[in-house]
Amino acid sequence: MAANISSDASVTSWTKVCDRFKREFGDDAYQTWMRQLAYNGIDSGTVELSAPTKFVRDWIQRHYAVRIQDFFTSEDPKVKNLAIRLSVRREIKRPEKESEEYDVPARVAVSSPPDEGGALDPKYTFDTFVVGKSNELAYAAAKRIAESSEVTFNPLFLHGGVGLGKTHLMHAIAWEMRKNFPRKRVAYISAEKFMFEFIAALRFKDTHAFKQKFRTLDLLMVDDVQFIANKESTQEEFFHTFNALVDNRCQVIITADRSPTDLEGIQERIISRLGWGLVADIHPTDYELRLGILQSKAEQTANVIVPAEVLEFLARRITSNVRELEGALNRVVAYATLVGRPITMDMTRDVLQDLIRANDRKLTIDEIQRAVADYFNLRLSEMLSQRRARNIARPRQVAMYLAKQLTSRSLPEIGRRFGGRDHTTVMHAVRKVEDLRRDDSALDEDITRLSRLLEA
Repeated sequence: MAANISSDASVTSWTKVCDRFKREFGDDAYQTWMRQLAYNGIDSGTVELSAPTKFVRDWIQRHYAVRIQDFFTSEDPKVKNLAIRLSVRREIKRPEKESEEYDVPARVAVSSPPDEGGALDPKYTFDTFVVGKSNELAYAAAKRIAESSEVTFNPLFLHGGVGLGKTHLMHAIAWEMRKNFPRKRVAYISAEKFMFEFIAALRFKDTHAFKQKFRTLDLLMVDDVQFIANKESTQEEFFHTFNALVDNRCQVIITADRSPTDLEGIQERIISRLGWGLVADIHPTDYELRLGILQSKAEQTANVIVPAEVLEFLARRITSNVRELEGALNRVVAYATLVGRPITMDMTRDVLQDLIRANDRKLTIDEIQRAVADYFNLRLSEMLSQRRARNIARPRQVAMYLAKQLTSRSLPEIGRRFGGRDHTTVMHAVRKVEDLRRDDSALDEDITRLSRLLEA
């Protein structure tokens, strides 16, 4: 075990890392996972953290360890590794019912009924949501739910990529409901936390309290439902919770990164129910919407004038998502405030050179998968499935090939995004498509068209 180094600088770095984690992953993830870690110090370039249980350690290693190490390295370039150890070694008795094959922290208990304003961001309201063609249906549906005492469509299913406003709308609904119907019981929870609380309920044999908590609500909002993929017992509970609420004429709102029919690893009966009400796609933002978002945010900045040409420049160059767009403006404003200089085009380019360079070629695997599936007239879920029929396998290989050519992602990461495949499968697909392009002019033309479409 490394020495416990607790210098002021080291502890300050840990505090900053925790703050960055909360900003990137949200308060739910911070409270559920990060707060359970103990910081032991940095020794020979390795950050030493300890977790109370194997469950917590393994979950953080799988989902957050890379970013936590990145945060530390940005604070201290000497940091090269991250080690998460168990603080107490003990055997934990498993519940009688399946618990997703995870150990459950002994300190976790099912929380009390959710407070109506719990875990809500005060910045996420309808007043701060900028509406455009890409999100107008989702916005209108959210407003209707928040302002109506009747359930008009159930559930509301919002889907779209990262940073496009799904969570913003859910928080806005909750705030508006609190104002319009203060007696209604409203809860917002991430699918990840829903799963964690359910596992805890199994562990402590207190599923009755869990059911009371979630099945007696007037409005339940579950964010990022794709996170319960392949978690069978959690899906079973989610299914029954969903049915209980809908049967009682209570509103359910769900978000995911893709449409119900494209969700992989989710039970068919759940997918069927997710499509019962209104499904609203939040598309990537266009230039006009991005500019409107920046103008709205610039109006909220105190004592700093952001020139119109800077806002237009950012709207053209930062196209990945709204979160990154707002973050870019925040960086520019913060720099101008700290150094006492006016915002100019030259200063903006200098401050954001890394972000601008990344956006010049920031194509996602998800975008490639969707484009290839549409081009070959396939459902995305078919292309990501284990099916080996030629009409599915060939487009899948093309998508893997394009992911390798057009992104900086590693072969293992590409494989994981294609239904958990091995990196050797991706290597085979790349070589196969390279060979086919030489001999099959039609396929070569298809790939050329797709490449132009994706890089446009």
